[in-house]
Amino acid sequence: MSISKVRWGILGYARIAKKSVIPAITASRNSILHAIATKDPEKLNECSQLYDNIKTYNDYESLLNDPDVQAVYIPLPNGLHKEWVIKAARKGKHVLCEKPISINSKDCIEMIEECNKNGVKLMEAFMYRYTTRTKKIIELIESNVIGQIKHIYSSFSFVLNRDNDYRWDISQGGGALLDIGCYPINLIGMILNSEPISMQAECVLKNGVDLRFNAVLKYENEVIADISCGFDGYLNQMSQISGTNGTILIPDTFSDNAGKIILRNDQSEEEIDIEPCQRYVLEIEDFASSILERGEPLIGLDETLRNIKIIEKLLDMTYRSKE
Repeated sequence: MSISKVRWGILGYARIAKKSVIPAITASRNSILHAIATKDPEKLNECSQLYDNIKTYNDYESLLNDPDVQAVYIPLPNGLHKEWVIKAARKGKHVLCEKPISINSKDCIEMIEECNKNGVKLMEAFMYRYTTRTKKIIELIESNVIGQIKHIYSSFSFVLNRDNDYRWDISQGGGALLDIGCYPINLIGMILNSEPISMQAECVLKNGVDLRFNAVLKYENEVIADISCGFDGYLNQMSQISGTNGTILIPDTFSDNAGKIILRNDQSEEEIDIEPCQRYVLEIEDFASSILERGEPLIGLDETLRNIKIIEKLLDMTYRSKE
């Protein structure tokens, strides 16, 4: 039976679910918020009061057993992604899973295989890929306005001052590289669409995970990419793509706020205005459309697997393999 809208369930009432994804589902043209599951009684009560005509569950299994749920969004800590993606797939639910999709490539492969076996879609939730800013970056690169790309720099930092945050827990996939360094790596992968041929890395540790992580990645055609991420510095999301004929500066790379992209070459410096957008709504609508129309969502699983393989190698060459 065909359906006109996808009915969503939310596994965990995390901040990103409450502030961004649930509002996106309710605002989208092809999705319905059907159910929320949380083990926290206070959050469960809040959900019941905030959202009309939805079901609430105090455990995730019960939501997955709901036959009316067609897709689930998973905003759980990184270390729980594999368990609940696989459980959702076995219940026939399509899955939009927060980044990083897993904490190692082995888990990622198992998740992909399980989703394929059960005929459900799986996508890693990199919402910045839906922004006007990202689309403009792609347009500029494809126009060859900066010539052949030679160097990419991308950073993402903020101060994480909550001592009880799961991102300090290595068993839950904590650390700056997995949490926010995955964004620069994804950006570089989107631009170059290839794996690096060599890598070098340095990090600073706190509580057994990387507080700050910097890496240099070398690609074919003499392209070098530098990434920087950390939980110890003022909010920064800056990228630069340099080619043989010019450079693109991208402040607030991973945000959806209005801003500018700066294009420089020998003759001029142009500030390109960026329109704000509803990136989470666009993400939800794209994934729901892939379910309804049996197409493919924007972010493919080959890309997702490539990303986590790079992250895994960087972590292993610094400290994780020594644990």
